[in-house]
Amino acid sequence: MAKDRPPPATGGPWILEFASLLVVVNQSVIVFVFFRFTGCINWPRRNLLSAEKYTRFHGFSSSSTSSALHPFLPLFPSPRFLLTLLPAHHLRTRRSPENPPPINRPNSFQWNSIIRDAIDSGRFDSALCLFSSMLAAGVRPDRFTLPLIARAVSALPGSFGLGKAIHSVGIQTGAFSNVYFCNSLLDLYVRCEEISDARNLFDEMPCRDAVSWTTMISGYVQHGEISQSSAAFRRMRMAGAEPSSVTFAVLGKNADGGRQLHCLAIKVGFSSHELVQNSILTAYSKMGLLREAEKLFDSMEKKTVVSWNILISAYSSSEDFLGVLQCFQSMMSELPPSSETLTLIISALSKFGALREGQQIHCHAVKSGQVDMILQTSFMNFYAKFSDLSSSFLLFQSEGMSRNSSITPWIAMMSIYIQNEHFMDAINLFKAFQRLGFDPNADALRCLITLYARLGSLLLGKAVHCRLIRNGFFARSHMETMIKTSILNMYAKCGCIRLARSCFDEMVKRDTVAWSSMIEGYGIHGRGFQALDLFHQMQEEGIEPNSITFLSLLSSCSHSGLVSEAHQIFNLMSEKYEIKPELCHYTCMVDLLARAGELNEAMNVIQNMVVKADGRIWGSLLASCRVHENVEIGNYAARRLFELEDDNAGYYVVLSNMNAGDERWKASERMWSSMTERKLERRAGWSYIEEKGGGLSMFVAGNCLHCKREEIYESLRYLSRNMEEFEGI
Repeated sequence: MAKDRPPPATGGPWILEFASLLVVVNQSVIVFVFFRFTGCINWPRRNLLSAEKYTRFHGFSSSSTSSALHPFLPLFPSPRFLLTLLPAHHLRTRRSPENPPPINRPNSFQWNSIIRDAIDSGRFDSALCLFSSMLAAGVRPDRFTLPLIARAVSALPGSFGLGKAIHSVGIQTGAFSNVYFCNSLLDLYVRCEEISDARNLFDEMPCRDAVSWTTMISGYVQHGEISQSSAAFRRMRMAGAEPSSVTFAVLGKNADGGRQLHCLAIKVGFSSHELVQNSILTAYSKMGLLREAEKLFDSMEKKTVVSWNILISAYSSSEDFLGVLQCFQSMMSELPPSSETLTLIISALSKFGALREGQQIHCHAVKSGQVDMILQTSFMNFYAKFSDLSSSFLLFQSEGMSRNSSITPWIAMMSIYIQNEHFMDAINLFKAFQRLGFDPNADALRCLITLYARLGSLLLGKAVHCRLIRNGFFARSHMETMIKTSILNMYAKCGCIRLARSCFDEMVKRDTVAWSSMIEGYGIHGRGFQALDLFHQMQEEGIEPNSITFLSLLSSCSHSGLVSEAHQIFNLMSEKYEIKPELCHYTCMVDLLARAGELNEAMNVIQNMVVKADGRIWGSLLASCRVHENVEIGNYAARRLFELEDDNAGYYVVLSNMNAGDERWKASERMWSSMTERKLERRAGWSYIEEKGGGLSMFVAGNCLHCKREEIYESLRYLSRNMEEFEGI
C-alpha cells in the first residue's frame, strides 16, 4: 500500500482543510472528515487511523466499511477532525442512475464515463452519489475522476467547504497538475465569492489556460475589483493567452473602458461576435454612453432579444422614458418580447410613474401567456409603487398562496407591506407562510429582520438572529456578509449600537454595503465623529465608497450638526471619487444647513442644484424656518411645496403655526381654511410598542381606548422628565 501512495507535496508549509472520503456501503451517503493541520502533507505512519478503529468510532459496521476505506486508507491521519455530512439535498437516492452500473467489476474508466454523463445532463447530485458508489465498489479514482467531481461540486450552491476538501484530495492524488481540475476549483471559489482563495489557487496553478484567466477576471469583476480585473487582462495578454469571446463578455460587466474594449475586440477579430457585441453594449450602457450604445446596436447584423433588452435597460438607466417606449415598439415590430423584456419595461414604467402604460403591458402579458413568477412579482411591485396594495395582494393570491408555490411571491409581498408601513400585515403574512409549512430561507429571514428594524422590535429581532445562527446560515460564506449587514442595521435602528458594532467586527469580509451600514448606524445615534473615523478606516483598507456611503456620511453629519465636515464630504464625493450628487445627497445638505440655521445657504444649494427639488427638500426647509422663525423663506418654501404636494395636511399645519408664531393671524387662519376646503385631515401620530415577552401593540396619539393607556402615558411622562435634563433634546 505504501508504494501506491502518491508522493508527498512539497513547496513549504500548508494550512489546509483536508477531506478523506468514507463511504457507507449500500447507502448513497458520502461522509467527509475535515481536520486542520500544519506542516507538509506527509504524515508519520503512527498517526494513521485504521479502518476498524475509525468504523467503531462512528458506530458503523466494520465489515461493510473496510473495503470502501481501502483505497483511501493512507490518507487518514488521526489528529483532530470534525465529522460533517453533505447537506441532505445532495444525498437523494434514486433507482437510476446513481446505483452502481450493471457491469461486472467496472473499472475507473467506466465509472468516469457514467459520472461524466450525469454532469453533462446537469445532474450534479447524481454525480456525487455515483462517486460514492464508485468508492464503495473499491475502485480507486484516477487522474480524470477528481476533475469531474470538482466540476460537479462547483455547480452546487453553498459548496465552498466541500470544494476545499476536494482541493486537498487533489493535491494528495496528483490531480492538482490537471488544469481542468484547477479551473473547476477556481470557478467554485469565484461562485462562492471567496476571491482571496481563488487568487491563491490561481497563483499556485502549475499551468493556466484562457479559461483560468477568464475565470479569475470574472471573479475580480463580480467582487468589484475593477482595477484588478483590468490588470489581470493585461497579464493574460502578456502571458500569451488568447482572450475568447467569453473573456470579452466578462470584461463587458466592467462599467469602465467600454471604448477600449470595443477597439480591442475589433483588433482581435471578435467585433462581429454576438456575445462580444452584447458585452460591449452592456459596458456602454453602464457607462451612460447612450449614443455609442445606439450606434453599436444599429450596426449589429443580428439583434437578439438580449440585445434589445440591454438597449431598453440603457434608456431606463438614462431616464429616457420616450426612448424606452420607442425601443419597445421597435422591438415588437421585429420579434416578440420575452418575459425578461416585459420585466424590464414594467420596472422602467414604475420608475417613471406611468401607471396607464404599465396596465397596458400587464394586459399584453396576460393575453400572450407570458406571465411567469418573476414577471408576476414585478407587477406586484409595480402596483405597490402607486400605493395600490389591493391589486398587489390579488396578484399574490393568484401566484403565491398555496403549499406548492414558490417562496419568492411571499417574500415580495412581505417587502411591499414593509415598504408601505403595513407592518402588522407583513407579520400576519409571515405567520400564514409558516402555517402552510414553508421553511423560511435566508431572504425571508432577512425580510423579517428588516421588518423588526423598522418597528424597533429588539426582542423579536434577536429571535430571528438566533434562528439564523441555528439554521447555519452564517456558516455559508457567500451569505455571511449579506445577513450580518441586515442584523447590523436592525441592532442600530433598535438602539443597540454596541451589538451593531460587534456584528460588524465579526464579519470575515466587509463589503461597501457593510461599511455604509455601520456609518449610518453611528449617524442615527448622533455619533458623527465616529462615523467619520470609520470612513477614514474604510479608505485605509482600500474599500471604494459609493453614493450610499456618502449619503450615510452626510446623514451622520446632519444628525450631529457637523456643517464644515459635511461640506468636505460633499466636495470629496464629486472631486475625488467622481460620484455625481443625487437628489438624496442634496436633501441631506439642505437639511443639515437648515437645521444649523444657515437658511440662506440652504436656499443657495437648492437654487444651484442640477436636479429638480422635490417635496422632501422644501418640507425640510419649511420645518427649519419654523424653528428659526424665518417667515419669509418659510412662505417661499411653502409656495414651492404646495405646487408639488397640495394634499399634505402636515405642511399646512406647519405653515399655520409659523405664521401664528409671528402673529400673522389671518395668514394662519387661511391655512386652516384651505385644509377645510380640500377636506384634508392631519393623521394622528402612532407608534408600535414592544411589550414584555416580545408582543407588539399599536398606540395612536389621543387614543383613550387602549387597554394599557395609563402605563403608556406614565412611561411617556417619565421619558419627558428625563429628556428635559439634557440640553438640546
